[in-house]
Amino acid sequence: MTGVRRCLVLRALGLGDLLTGVPALRALRRALPGWEVRLAAPAVLSPLVGLAGAADAVVATPDLGPVPWTGPPPELAVDLHGNGPASKIPLQALEPRRLLAFAGPGRAGERVSGPAWRRDEHERERWCRLVREGLDVPADPADLLLRRPAGAVPAGTGPFVVHPGAAAGSRRWPPDRFARVAARLARSGPVVVTGSAAERDLADGVRRAAGLPASALLAGRTDLAELAALVAGARLVVCGDTGTAHLASAFRTPSVVLFGPIPPAFWGPPTDGPHRVLWHGTGTETGDPHAAEPDPRLLRISVEEVLAFCAEAA
Repeated sequence: MTGVRRCLVLRALGLGDLLTGVPALRALRRALPGWEVRLAAPAVLSPLVGLAGAADAVVATPDLGPVPWTGPPPELAVDLHGNGPASKIPLQALEPRRLLAFAGPGRAGERVSGPAWRRDEHERERWCRLVREGLDVPADPADLLLRRPAGAVPAGTGPFVVHPGAAAGSRRWPPDRFARVAARLARSGPVVVTGSAAERDLADGVRRAAGLPASALLAGRTDLAELAALVAGARLVVCGDTGTAHLASAFRTPSVVLFGPIPPAFWGPPTDGPHRVLWHGTGTETGDPHAAEPDPRLLRISVEEVLAFCAEAA
């Protein structure tokens, strides 16, 4: 693609991070007609990048570090990853003509100019603001919906999806409570329990405690494209503050999302969508998102509350 202007966007993070970045990525795409836009992100996320239509290609980048870029330097590099030098330096190393990032230190203490980072800001709005202020173009944080994936059943005709896992223990509601919710939902229709391969034992424990058949265990049995299709057609998703919650938002699938230690003001679903959030914190107080034990605010959420919200959302 000789002569084509190229933009590289860094967001080498997980599923939920990608989905909250979709509105900003789309704004960039619209602002750069005729450009080739590449996204530096984990390769496993490629199917969703395609459904978002927000980049031309994925540059497989599993985490922060050198970006495997080939060819001439990008004309524009965008730090859609963070606000510190750890994400600015890999982009500066590519010698782009322009770096769009939040203001802060970069390579060798060099001060990078840009919009100011704000701590108390929703993740979707944060990155849209970077694009709006940095390029003077519109960016709508509500522009987050994905195309329906191939193989998805019609919306609302699939099973109830219960997703008990999360990246850190602080965001994992107790499995016995998930099991009680799953057992009650099973009175109204099929229930499946999802998760990664590493969460298979956790998911199977929930499945067994809920009295569900072996076929209900999908943890470790679906790739990301299959999980997306499942969520797109689900009747309801019940989960913590995880990437699966953001999938439900991306397909407007009704969901009940349990928050703690981070409040929904920062990572919650759209307030005008078919979603219910449970949060027993105060304002925008936060706990440790990397702690091993469930956050006290999460533990304050009762099974009865979740079931009441399920009845409203489904």
